[in-house]
Amino acid sequence: MDQVAASVMVDQPTHTITLTVNKITYELKVLPWVTLLDAIREYIELPGTKKGCDHGQCGACTVLVNGKRINSCLTLAVMKNGADITTIEGVAEDGVLHPLQQAFIDHDAFQCGYCTPGQICSAIGLINEGKATTREEIQELMSGNLCRCGAYPNIVAAVQQVNGKL
Repeated sequence: MDQVAASVMVDQPTHTITLTVNKITYELKVLPWVTLLDAIREYIELPGTKKGCDHGQCGACTVLVNGKRINSCLTLAVMKNGADITTIEGVAEDGVLHPLQQAFIDHDAFQCGYCTPGQICSAIGLINEGKATTREEIQELMSGNLCRCGAYPNIVAAVQQVNGKL
């Protein structure tokens, strides 16, 4: 690496941000272009949130920010300074699976499992929104979460099982 390139890399401005992830507060020094997804996976070392397309098209990176579902690959970490974030690692409580995690098991709503963390976080978010009352609404509101294995009917059944009980 030449001397100019090395000095550019060293002189990049970092920002100190605070994120509460799964009820634990982290203070991070990040470059301004670090996504929330990369902050979660690389800085906080929680690998459950997946990097799929890295363009907001697959939903594998879905997390809950202040209770609302977002694609963490489309959000800069600095934009979420002070936010309360829940990843798949934080949905179970005291060693007991979240009802959606159990419903995914009960309905065999996953095959390879790569999309499952994002599917579960998205489903929790849509239930929190209180909008998904029918199969069609669940399908529409979950349409941003892709499953290459095609487990969609089972995913919808799992969401239906839990919907209205949370």
